[in-house]
Amino acid sequence: MKFVSQKLLSMCLVGASLGATLSACAPIVIGGAVMGSLVATDRRTSGAQLEDETIELRAASRIRDNLGSRTHVNINSYNRRVLLTGEVPSLQDKQLVEQIVTRVDNVQAVVNELAVLGNTTLVQRSADTLVTGRVKAAMVDARDIFTNAYKVVTERGTTYLMGRVTQREADRATEIARSTPGVQKVVRVFEIISEDELRNLLPKPAANEAKK
Repeated sequence: MKFVSQKLLSMCLVGASLGATLSACAPIVIGGAVMGSLVATDRRTSGAQLEDETIELRAASRIRDNLGSRTHVNINSYNRRVLLTGEVPSLQDKQLVEQIVTRVDNVQAVVNELAVLGNTTLVQRSADTLVTGRVKAAMVDARDIFTNAYKVVTERGTTYLMGRVTQREADRATEIARSTPGVQKVVRVFEIISEDELRNLLPKPAANEAKK
């Protein structure tokens, strides 16, 4: 595979993330931006990936049906663990959203980071998306971690890191995020795996290459 200029890649990541935000005017945002052909592997099974997509869609639909457009809820599911970020007008609404999402099929855990505040503006959300793009670009530049192993979400300056990673990978990603301009706080929502589990998840070398 030919190497892409890191600077160009960083610009593409930030631009793609910003474009996704500017085109999304609905009060509920589903999932994080995927880096298209740059993503070679995913540490979730294909079944878990499909379930995560289904969880996000069903949760968004049920929240909209119950609360209408008065909330701004971001739903990110990774390996059946759901992160809720955004704003709701009351504590009762925050609890209701969590109850709704918990009842969705295949949800194993819910991390409720909703704030009882007025909805953020498009400008604020665009700024958060730019920060997410910077964090992803910094991970690519670092070269010592598998960027596709992480899902990055930013809300009001707080960056959330999700993924199935080892403790070493979790600490390294946290270090990168904390040093990224615009990140005010880092919250880790990782599923920690062992180094042995990681080795089993990594693609096996082709037979002809293994003989070299």
